[in-house]
Amino acid sequence: MPATEGSRGASGRVRGLRHHARTLFPGLLVCLTIAAAARFLSDHYGAPQMLFALLLGLAFHFLADDARCRPGIDFAGRVLLRVGVALLGFRITTEAVLSLGAGRVGMIAAGVLATIAVGVVLARLAGRDAPFGVLTGGAVGICGASAALAIASILPQGPQRDRDAVFAVIAVTTLSTVAMIAYPILAAALGLAGVDAGVFLGGTIHDVAQVVGAGYSVSAEVGDASTIAKLFRVAMLVPVVLALSLLFARPGGEGGAVVRRMPLPLFVVAFCVFVAANSAGWVPAAVTAPMTEASRWFLVAAIVALGIKTSLKQLADVGAVPIAVMVGETVFIGAWVLAGVYLLS
Repeated sequence: MPATEGSRGASGRVRGLRHHARTLFPGLLVCLTIAAAARFLSDHYGAPQMLFALLLGLAFHFLADDARCRPGIDFAGRVLLRVGVALLGFRITTEAVLSLGAGRVGMIAAGVLATIAVGVVLARLAGRDAPFGVLTGGAVGICGASAALAIASILPQGPQRDRDAVFAVIAVTTLSTVAMIAYPILAAALGLAGVDAGVFLGGTIHDVAQVVGAGYSVSAEVGDASTIAKLFRVAMLVPVVLALSLLFARPGGEGGAVVRRMPLPLFVVAFCVFVAANSAGWVPAAVTAPMTEASRWFLVAAIVALGIKTSLKQLADVGAVPIAVMVGETVFIGAWVLAGVYLLS
């Protein structure tokens, strides 16, 4: 009898999982199909795949209210996002970061935090709330679209938060593309070379793909240094997300008490574990390569989901002032890193 009850329980769980998978399948298939199209267009036309993913997602906004697709789209924008950010840990080792030198590492870390602080100040001056400044400052200071999505997932939710996240992704991707073209020219004009040029490019350009493109267009040495500097900025996502999780509270509990979010979100814990394992040399290349590729797929699919859930009309309501905020943040981090490079060289 107990065995029969156990088998019935297991059978029920299997049926529940199948039902859950069937519920998620249509929306997930849409997001992954559009993600594949975005990656194809990026590979053949050279534009950032995140931008293609977002624009294609916006074109499929009519699916946002489709009862069959909505669960899978929400899953892609929430769960795949967190998994994709966690898997970024397979790209980073502490040894590679420390090869830049303690002074440069400290300067880059301080620049990330200062950019977020400047973002909050600029957002306030522009009439926006502090979370908007944190979102845009984090996107500019850390790692572009990936940081925007990760930070948006832990900020207090509201009717404008998804729209702000989409705006941040579009703006930071556009600015990063411009920087990929302009900054190598600027570095050459300023006489920067070798590790100094790599630190400047990796410490200022927003997205990893554009950093790689800019760095290796100069030389292999500059490309290596810029990639390492950029991946250290990606690693800064951990303390930033931890601090934001502690800082932003949500109301709840008895007597108006405040219930804190989990101090360290699970995807950040996973990120730290993967970085530690990769730094210790426990992860073979046969694992690192597919995990890195999976991270790219999940993040692109998450961008697609975010685009689908956002209407162009709502996005148009953002206005020109927030764009000025992100341009100001971009100018600030560029000046900060450039000054640091000169002082430390």
